[in-house]
Amino acid sequence: MKRVRWGIIGVGDVTERKSGPGFQQAERSELVAVMRRNGDLAADYARRHGVPRWFSDADELIDDPEVDAVYVATPPDSHRDYVLRAARAGKPVYVEKPMARTAAECEEMISACEACGVGLFVAYYRRAMPRFATVKELLTSGRIGELRAVAIRNERPAPADGTASEGWRVDPTVSGGGHFVDLASHTLDLLDWLLGPVTHASGVATNRGGRYPAEDLVTAALTFRSGVEGVGLWNYDSYQNTDDIEIVGTQGSLRFSCFAGEPLRLVTAEGTEEIEAPYPEVVQLPLIQAVVDALTGVGASPSDGRSAVRTARVVDTLLSGYRDSHGITYSSR
Repeated sequence: MKRVRWGIIGVGDVTERKSGPGFQQAERSELVAVMRRNGDLAADYARRHGVPRWFSDADELIDDPEVDAVYVATPPDSHRDYVLRAARAGKPVYVEKPMARTAAECEEMISACEACGVGLFVAYYRRAMPRFATVKELLTSGRIGELRAVAIRNERPAPADGTASEGWRVDPTVSGGGHFVDLASHTLDLLDWLLGPVTHASGVATNRGGRYPAEDLVTAALTFRSGVEGVGLWNYDSYQNTDDIEIVGTQGSLRFSCFAGEPLRLVTAEGTEEIEAPYPEVVQLPLIQAVVDALTGVGASPSDGRSAVRTARVVDTLLSGYRDSHGITYSSR
């Protein structure tokens, strides 16, 4: 394949700026078709973004001979189904994060794509962003010495309008959980890339606010293959907004946010250094380019099904008690 012609299933908010333009801006890539169940909205997206064709039926897009690869940008409860359909059609797939609601669904997706000989990539795009490449370089360069520990803290207030603005992200039957699944999956996958896979996870998930059926408070203890020990707090019924990761070494520490672009903060015996590391305008473009490179045989993607399922397993472990106690189960459709 010398050039990748993409079709998108589910042109919702995430595709407007974070991902959609990336398929048009990446080298050897073009966006040729989009799908949304509401045909009027699909047509509107195609018109505004200069996309030649639109569909209201996913199978029509998947079966389009002009579509080489499929980007699945729907909520997580449909990821498995669409990936399996695309794999059977012989089309590589780039799927939104979280990869699916559970690790079991992820495993089905991986098996189907491997059986059909197609690539499976996951939109954990921080692995390809220059901001986090800088973080990785600082860690591997020894600037803070041997790595020992990591502390994660992510907090947000509950919405003032109750649950009206929360939508499917706090419906476990659709998303697999609440904001923890939506947000912590990014952080956990990033740390998998920076520190190595998690080898042990334990924690507690609860719902203290009672505003929706998903968990809103999660605490965790994590051990990484590198030997780094970690703790995490995710609180979505807080009084404040907090987004902080601190990696501690024998000679200093590195602090940074996962979801914002303020400078990295490197602290050593010599003092504190702030290092600029902004987000790109189209945040998924670097990873989309890596996926296109992999599909066209000129490179490799740092995020695929095999790396993403590791994060799904950690999420499953941390939420297992909550899911069991609240009768939340998942079965293949």
